[in-house]
Amino acid sequence: MPELVTAPGHAGASADDPQKVPAAVYAVSAVSALGGLLFGYDTGIISGALLHLRDDLHLTSREQEIVVSVILLGAMVGALLAGRLAVRHGRRRVVIAVAAVFALGAAAAAAAPGTGSLVAARFVLGLAVGGASNMVPVYIAEVAPARIRGRLMVLFQLMVACGQLIAYVCGWALSDTGGWRLMFGLAVVPAVALGVGMLFLPESPRWLVERGRREEAATVLTRLRPPGTDVHHEIDEITQVATATPVGGWRDLRRRWIRPALLIAVGIAAFSQLTGINAVVYYAPTILADAGFGDSAALLTGVGIGVMLVIAGVVGAIAVDRMGRRRIMLWFLPGSGAAMTVMALAFLGPEGSAAQRWTVIVALFAYILFNGIGIQAVVWLIGPEILPLSVRGPATSLATVTLWGVDLLIAVTALTAIEAIGRSGTFFVYALMNVVCIAFVAAKVPETRVRSLESIERALQRGGSFRKTLEHS
Repeated sequence: MPELVTAPGHAGASADDPQKVPAAVYAVSAVSALGGLLFGYDTGIISGALLHLRDDLHLTSREQEIVVSVILLGAMVGALLAGRLAVRHGRRRVVIAVAAVFALGAAAAAAAPGTGSLVAARFVLGLAVGGASNMVPVYIAEVAPARIRGRLMVLFQLMVACGQLIAYVCGWALSDTGGWRLMFGLAVVPAVALGVGMLFLPESPRWLVERGRREEAATVLTRLRPPGTDVHHEIDEITQVATATPVGGWRDLRRRWIRPALLIAVGIAAFSQLTGINAVVYYAPTILADAGFGDSAALLTGVGIGVMLVIAGVVGAIAVDRMGRRRIMLWFLPGSGAAMTVMALAFLGPEGSAAQRWTVIVALFAYILFNGIGIQAVVWLIGPEILPLSVRGPATSLATVTLWGVDLLIAVTALTAIEAIGRSGTFFVYALMNVVCIAFVAAKVPETRVRSLESIERALQRGGSFRKTLEHS
């Protein structure tokens, strides 16, 4: 667990005194872990299951893309619903509902008698994935102390990676049995744990302040801050910002002063997928098997991908608060683009040679590492940090829908693109997207490290260049 550093302007515990860290902070970390674990497992398990599904259900390439991508369509719907419901019912209740939908979808997928029912079950799972990806980061952002907010939120992405690793290991371990039903059904256990765990956690204090429930918010913050912290100072700051910008809806996203933050949140969400990460996560075993690696070697390489995702998550969790959000992207995304380029070049050579296989595997692992640190560690963090409180629900929903929409585009075109322009051509396109992403970050994205959510919002309200205003405030 990262050490606690008291946010600026607050009295309280020393960063060097771990005894002062409230237990509720650890509970928030546990919830983020379970939500991320489910998200990662349910999106990653299809990579191993697909090798069996396409044989058992006689799926064409297009049908495989539908089975993979329908969860993303559900995620888009789930993200929209979660944002709307959270404004009315609060973050905590929405996450509890998401856990219930996770369990229902996992059980339905495990029991699916045919392709149609499996597609329907994965759509239900998508509703939960979208809800979790939208609400869990927002919940963490709104309850965490400013100086460890990045680490707690990136823990969500780390556990997404852990869930994907577990999915790859299950796919490899159950490959000889063809047990795709068990692969899907295992997700019920952490879903139940998430729902039960959320029953014991408090509501977001910022949502409570929005609803005029200051005393409840003070009680919550007392649980979430070290002894001696002036929680009323934080509540006054939240109230000041909330009063200046009353709760808004979708129409309020068109306000001029909100546009810079919205552009950044939506842009980073889109680039997190356009840079190619989930084309690799979803289809790596299939691509490698079709390239002559063999099913067992392809699945084992998938386990290696999961390990690299976890390593990237650990490094990202440490780096976002030490290096900063903007710097981590500018430092690691060039390596992501270079690795994808090497992988594209490797597929231009004669297939089947040991040199080609090792080049592909090393480049693949390097790509996962650099992309995982460079943008996946930031994508669920940057939106809830920079989007104003008054429109955080719908704006975060829009960013999340964008992410899942672009992810859906990648999922339904990856195999088709490989058939049309080859593996090298497809990977060259993803490499180019890494370059475009670097240019976008350099031009638009500010540094938000150790900034309170309210100070970020005040910088946004001043107008002008959001990046320059925040960096010089």
